[in-house]
Amino acid sequence: MTVNLNGIGMTSQRTRDRLITRLVEMGIKSKDVLDVIKNTPRHIFVDEALASRAYENTALPIGYNQTISQPYIVARMTEALLENGNRPKSVLEIGTGCGYQTAILAQLADKVYSIERIDALLKKARATLATLKLRNVRLKHGDGNRGWKEYAPFDAILVAAAPEGVPEKLLQQLAVNGRLIIPVGRSGEQKLLLIKRTETGFDEQQLDMVSFVPMLEGVG
Repeated sequence: MTVNLNGIGMTSQRTRDRLITRLVEMGIKSKDVLDVIKNTPRHIFVDEALASRAYENTALPIGYNQTISQPYIVARMTEALLENGNRPKSVLEIGTGCGYQTAILAQLADKVYSIERIDALLKKARATLATLKLRNVRLKHGDGNRGWKEYAPFDAILVAAAPEGVPEKLLQQLAVNGRLIIPVGRSGEQKLLLIKRTETGFDEQQLDMVSFVPMLEGVG
């Protein structure tokens, strides 16, 4: 099957440019993040029936009671992850989903390790990422609460589902001076947190109120 990466009509570059204008209006400042979002074909990460809505600033269903995050949230989380100005050598992503956030991270970090608990979603994400020839991504079917100890410590960790509390194993797999971006809390009261690891502990900062699917244990 041939995939149209450039898009036409509602998936064209002009439509993508309008999304970037909206993200800037909403406060996204990082040129690197804006450029990567502008040039990444979000429409190939959703079902064909939803492709015409791919560049709306909204979350969309991807099956299995999961969603592709709103572009603003992807941009906000990615910008916060990169805020220290350094290109991270290794990023751990919890919740691969359709692979869109993974693709954004892969263009801004040396290596991305991504864990997804739903095997069918992971298979689709793997195929889509291969279409984009992103070769610095390693995917795993597993429980994100446990992190990926084999490749720790990570310069940055991004979590795309909301636990009720920050998993201890993720904190322990964060490098000193590393950043963890994670939504925490029950549905309707989730806070997006930035947690920085210091030599002596962790500093926590609230970035936003958000709405993510809950972070579950085990695999599916």
